[in-house]
Amino acid sequence: MAAVASVQRQSVPAQEIVVVVDHNPALLARVRAHLPGVIAVANHEARGLSGARNSGIAAAMGEIVAFMDEDAAAAPDWLERLGAGYDDPRVMGVGGAIEPWWLNGRPAWFPAEFDWVVGCTYLGMPETAAPVRNLIGCNMSLRRTVLTAVGGFRNGIGRIGTRPVGCEETELCIRAGQRQPQNHFLYQPDARVRHRVPASRANWQYFLARCYAEGLSKAQVSRQVGSADALASERAYTGRTLPLGVWRGLADLLCQRSLSGLARAGAIVLGLTAAATGYLAGKFKEPWLVKQNKVLKDSVSC
Repeated sequence: MAAVASVQRQSVPAQEIVVVVDHNPALLARVRAHLPGVIAVANHEARGLSGARNSGIAAAMGEIVAFMDEDAAAAPDWLERLGAGYDDPRVMGVGGAIEPWWLNGRPAWFPAEFDWVVGCTYLGMPETAAPVRNLIGCNMSLRRTVLTAVGGFRNGIGRIGTRPVGCEETELCIRAGQRQPQNHFLYQPDARVRHRVPASRANWQYFLARCYAEGLSKAQVSRQVGSADALASERAYTGRTLPLGVWRGLADLLCQRSLSGLARAGAIVLGLTAAATGYLAGKFKEPWLVKQNKVLKDSVSC
């Protein structure tokens, strides 16, 4: 409800607001009863975030489709800032900054270089407007012509319930870039949303599980679009951003006697190791297709 309210208060009004409910009829009925003025639809494809987004695209009428997670809240000028990027006809999509909203405070050991673990903009991304390989799903918009050309989001990739995999938007953006190499996606950090981070995601267990799952996801994306494109940004990230993060953490330890600096450096090493392990595992098998060992909570996508 907070996410919808933030979109309803935009400086440039949305043409429409679509809420997609992922295979949960009771929740769909609640949305229709308590959120007047929105278009509430069910995910008519396979369960998961990819199918939900495709269902939202099918229900929407606009030529530009913006996406935001249900546990985020947009700044009042969010749509205005995103829309300005489309003045350039070469821009296929525009995404913005995602600020973590730590409900129980940011853990001292959690490195900013790994804020992608909680679905947010991470240290190492551009600080000013710049072309990027892919957008991040919690704050992105795409031309409908691009979505139509690539056939939407690919089912079988991305989050289903609480399973901490992802990369469905990465895979789509890479496919679009391969089809239209003369065009690009634009990152505009002035287009901001805040993304809730509950205590359940601010612990070591979730951190390592999400890093491992990211490796699995990247392996799946590599099979679909080729490893050269799938890992292009990651090579620069692991070769420059992460080593700098380790040095910063160790410098805090030596200069400020800060044990949290040592913890952040350690988290970077462990996170990278978990992601690499997940990638190698995913290259030889697809464990995310194995039957789930727990009931996954239904989710809502906006």
